Amino acid sequence: MKHSQKALFISMAALLAVTGCSSSKESGQPAASSAAPGTTAKTALKFMTQSSPLAPEDPNKKVIFQRLEEKTGIHIDWENYPWDSFAEKRNLAIASGDLPDAIFDAALGDYDLLKLAKDGTIIPLDDIIEKQMPNFKKVLEKAPQYKSMITAPDGHIYSFPWIEELGAGKESIHSVDDFPWINVEWLNKLGLKMPKTTEELKQVLIAFKTKDPNGNGKADEIPMSFINKTGGEDLAFLFGSFGQGENWDHTVVSDDGKVIFTSADNSFKEGVKYLNELYKEGLMDVEAPTQDWNTYLAKGKENRYGLYFTWDKGNITGMNDKYDLMPALEGPNGWKNVTRTNGMGLDRGRMVITKANKNIETTAKWIDSLYDPTQSVQNNWGTYGDKAQQNIFEFDESKKMLKHLPLNGMSPWELRQKTFVGGPLAILDSYYGNVTTKPDDAAWRLDLMKKVMVPDMKAKNIYPKVFFSLEELDRLTAIETDMFAYVLRKRTEWIQNGKIEAEWAGYLKELDRLGLQDWLKIKQAGYDRNVKK
Repeated sequence: MKHSQKALFISMAALLAVTGCSSSKESGQPAASSAAPGTTAKTALKFMTQSSPLAPEDPNKKVIFQRLEEKTGIHIDWENYPWDSFAEKRNLAIASGDLPDAIFDAALGDYDLLKLAKDGTIIPLDDIIEKQMPNFKKVLEKAPQYKSMITAPDGHIYSFPWIEELGAGKESIHSVDDFPWINVEWLNKLGLKMPKTTEELKQVLIAFKTKDPNGNGKADEIPMSFINKTGGEDLAFLFGSFGQGENWDHTVVSDDGKVIFTSADNSFKEGVKYLNELYKEGLMDVEAPTQDWNTYLAKGKENRYGLYFTWDKGNITGMNDKYDLMPALEGPNGWKNVTRTNGMGLDRGRMVITKANKNIETTAKWIDSLYDPTQSVQNNWGTYGDKAQQNIFEFDESKKMLKHLPLNGMSPWELRQKTFVGGPLAILDSYYGNVTTKPDDAAWRLDLMKKVMVPDMKAKNIYPKVFFSLEELDRLTAIETDMFAYVLRKRTEWIQNGKIEAEWAGYLKELDRLGLQDWLKIKQAGYDRNVKK
């Protein structure tokens, strides 16, 4: 899920008024309730969060939160910001000391978590989880591997995670993010077969460019498009035809446990040479180096692409038969490989409790309710019985089970943005068939993964979710900030100018100057620690 939230830009949502919180913080008592006389008083907590511009500005207008308030008797005063401005607003609140009780859907990386824990801004959660959170404890008992993953190097837990299991091992839905979708309608019209080699793909793309497959008499077809940055819309998939392949984090692990920086490997050089061949033939979208998600999406909806990359074609060109998944291609040396990403359904920093919170027990109760299996499923995808929105579920009362409804042409991601809440949750593989059905789009993608991707997936290992120390993260962050940007810049230049062979030796020297050898040592040490657990 990558998960894949795209920052959609609108003006900043107005801050919600916060009522009755300051007095509760001073006294240590629950906040005063605005409930009418004769009704049950509700405890009010102040949370900061983020949401899609497609969702209500007030999170309390979401059915999921309305039901949660009714179930727990706890009211949340939300400070809600759009995705694109949230990180800035969160950081300003932390810097100023004007803290909410908790930050929901916090988007905090490991470095942030450890730094905030060290200065006391967020509190350790070990005792709270053990004594007050039966739902979350049950998750950790059923899937004990996650406890070590969310435990910081100092032995404490500082955040509540998002956990989503969909398949295991190579067949996990997270094993490949940048699926290559090829226009089979154009293939059929031109009498072409699905390409099996890099050379065959090149010839197919040339045909897409020159033979007017959309039949409108205009040269408006885009043979291949992508977004030129790491992620699900990058063309990294094509590097698997030349060796170990490429990943969004430039990291793969050999079968004997050696950590490799993909963009310093000779196979990366060979892959860039091939991409330069495509560029020289005019087969790449001229906007690819700079386009954003919205531009990419708009052209996709017009079915202008011969080949493009994304997690799920339903989000770009729709769930129809015009595009199909292209298998791994055999490279010039006969090599064929699908590179495994280092992704898994875990985000450590989804929610934190701050030092300002005077209602820990109440907060723990509310958060623990999020880990109830039926609640977690809705948090992740959306809900049922919403009269204002298309629903993603129906609830089978007899089986007490959430069943996914047909999408009826709606983009699954667009629908989720309107109704889901994200935040901390846990969906284990054991829930499918008992608590919920699998989403149709996920079941379909898992089937494609198994049939098309896994047969050519060579790697036995992935790089695990290592929780590095603050000192290690300091060094890794400093290195990666410059080194990753340098790799992307050089890749872009070389695809366009073809000078990679002449500049390769100097490039490797610059990577070392930027800290590659230190990076490899830290990453290898982290891997070795993790596999010994």
